[in-house]
Parts: sequence; C-alpha cells; structure tokens
Amino acid sequence: MKLQRMNRRALTLGALAVSGALALTACGSDDNGGTTTGTSSSSANASSIKCDNAKGQLLADGSSAQKNAIDAWVKAFSQACGVQINYKGGGSGAGVTSFNQGQLAFAGSDSALKPEEVTASKQVCSGGQGIDLPMVGGPIALGYNVPGVDNLVLDAPTLAKIFDSKITKWNDAAIKKLNPSATLPDLKIQAFHRSDESGTTDNFTKYLIATTPANWKYSGGKAWQAKGGQSAAGSAGVAAGVKQTSGAIGYFELSYVGDGVKAVSINTGAAAPVAPSTDSATKDIAAAQVVGTGSDLTLKLDYNTKAEGAYPITLVTYEIVCDKGNKAATLPATKAFLTYIASEDGQKLLSTIDYAPIPDAIITKVRSTIAGLS
Repeated sequence: MKLQRMNRRALTLGALAVSGALALTACGSDDNGGTTTGTSSSSANASSIKCDNAKGQLLADGSSAQKNAIDAWVKAFSQACGVQINYKGGGSGAGVTSFNQGQLAFAGSDSALKPEEVTASKQVCSGGQGIDLPMVGGPIALGYNVPGVDNLVLDAPTLAKIFDSKITKWNDAAIKKLNPSATLPDLKIQAFHRSDESGTTDNFTKYLIATTPANWKYSGGKAWQAKGGQSAAGSAGVAAGVKQTSGAIGYFELSYVGDGVKAVSINTGAAAPVAPSTDSATKDIAAAQVVGTGSDLTLKLDYNTKAEGAYPITLVTYEIVCDKGNKAATLPATKAFLTYIASEDGQKLLSTIDYAPIPDAIITKVRSTIAGLS
C-alpha cells in the first residue's frame, strides 16, 4: 500500500511538472458559444469537461493543503478549455485576504469564512457575498522522522504536549506507553508548525481543543499560538522540514507523506489505532453536518469520533466565491472550472492523489450552488 501511494505520488508530481511547462492552447468552439471539450488523450477526464464559453485567465490563491489537487485539476481543465489558471497556494489566510480585496476569481481555504470576512466580501461581491463550497477532503497527517520507528501511535493528549513543548524526548514515558513494542530513541523532538496563517493549523488545533482541552489551552485559529518548535511556510515547507530533520514531527496533508516521512496512527479510543488514509478520512467527513445558511455550505466536522476506522484529524477545503456579483470577465471560466472539480470525474481524481472526495450528499448541494452563481 505504501509503495503504491509513493508511486502514485511520483506519477502525480511528474505530471504536474509537465503541466507547469505546457503552453496552453484553446480548444475549438462553435460560433454559438456551445459546449467544447478536449480531445487530448494525456488529459485525464478531458472528454467530460464542459468549457461553456470559458476563456482567458483566472488568478486564485489560498490553501496549500489542496495545492496538489488543484494542480492536477488545472492540468486537465486547461488542456480541455485553454484557460490559464494560476493558483498560488500561499495559505488560507492569504487567499481570503486577497479574495476580499477583489484580486481573485476564487480562493481556497481550509477554514470557512468568519462573519467579519463575509461582511468584507460584500464590498467585492456586488449584490452578494462570499460563500464556502466544500470541495476537497482529506486527513491531516502527523508526519514524523524518527530513526528505527516505523509504526508510531500517538493520542490527542500526547500530541498536545509534544506541540506545546511539554514532551521533548521521543523516549518519554507517555510515548512508550502507547508504543510498548517500539525501540524509542533518546532523541530530542523537533515539532514543526506553520509560519503562515493556515487552515491546516486551524483544523489541527480544533482537534486538540475538542479532544484534550486540559492539555491545549489556546484559543485556536489560523495563526500558530503555542511557544517553541520550528516553523515553516506552507504544507510543503513543513513536510520538507520534517524530512530533513532527525527527530522531527509536523502536520500536513497525506499527499505530502512519503520519501522518508512516515505517518502517525491515532489512538482515538476505538478498538485499533487509525492511520490517515482517504478511506478513514471519508468515514469522518461523511458524518459532517452542513451548518452554513443560504448558499453557504460550511461543514461541522466531528473531531471527537471514536468510530471504528474513522480518522479524526480531517479537514475540508472550501472554494470561496461570490454567490452573486462575480466579475463578468471571469465568471464563465470560474463556473466551468468549479463545475468540473465538483463533478464525478473531478472528485474521482482526488482519491488517486491521497485526498478524500466530498460525500455524495454534500457534493450534490455544491453542484447545485455552482450552477446558480452569477
């Protein structure tokens, strides 16, 4: 399983490298503005993509958690429709800020818009407001680099103490208790966190707040609050720091695990510890509740799950867009791209690159909302 995941990741990264160098060319269209589709056999799902008058360029930014997914989607969509999409992946905080400054066609965020951010969006969305559309699911993996330890189990209290600098050695008694058969080294723990404002941080700390409030007394949010540890920008930066540092642990999406970095299994209180995977994340996300109002589809996740095989540290990345008042120049391309990534084919792609598709009951509502964007 691990080898398959690494092979998939290698193929995906190779494909993304090619996509970055592609000269994007427009697909054919009829004079009546009808639907156009791509014919390139190298583009996954290209024949099912409806361009619907999409043209020009789109600028987007936000969640680095979904960057690998967006890159794969952009490759297929751009080859089919000739639309150039530049998704920076600078972090959820940067994406929301830039969206509310009117700089982006859409933003990605691992945290839903706050009330004050919705209010600010009304200045950009003429006659409407920014809404949250859940599009990408997945586990937040705790990646570690500890020589000689291949199967590490941790629980919420232990994780909280590690990331709050209360547990500082890998052979600490609390870690030994959870891993009685492991040979744990007398090695300093190097805990990596995000230096930028991040929805991944927000979701990871929500898990700690929900499950072990006695050991995690911070209020949470996109900005890291605990003292100590190492910091790095973006999920890729944290993953690189863990890979390069003996004794390191950090949090990032499952697609960044591999190549020297292993993932922690979580003791949730279920019969067996749960490893991060697309299946175990989907089991948790399937229990999410829609708590948004109107066109907004904000979800409430269950971080305290003890269901067998359900991984508790999950996130959902939202695409943020105006429900009304989108810019006329970018609306057709924005709707076409969002329609593709919410489609059955777009969602199927996620599980091939270590993300979790959004459950049917929720993604059906997303598709209906996208159809009504104006």
